[in-house]
Amino acid sequence: MSKESFITFARNKPELAKVVLRGDASWQQLYELYEIYGEKNTVWDNYLKKDIDLNQFKDLFEIIKKVDLNQVQSGIENVQKTIGLLQDIGFKGRR
Repeated sequence: MSKESFITFARNKPELAKVVLRGDASWQQLYELYEIYGEKNTVWDNYLKKDIDLNQFKDLFEIIKKVDLNQVQSGIENVQKTIGLLQDIGFKGRR
């Protein structure tokens, strides 16, 4: 494996730069892992997984921000009304 192929690999995995900035590994250490294991080894999961999880949480928070709580409340009220109606028309004791 060449140094150029590692650079290309690292550019495609910006999470590795974050690993180095956090001090979890040096570029030299990452390069040595690349030389030993290559690109497609599970050794990279240790370095890439953390940021993937953080990105998933960011995506979830973005979705939650966009939720219209008034619509959620309205939906809950409609379900409660439907349950009440079903109970009133005879589904009270049936199980």
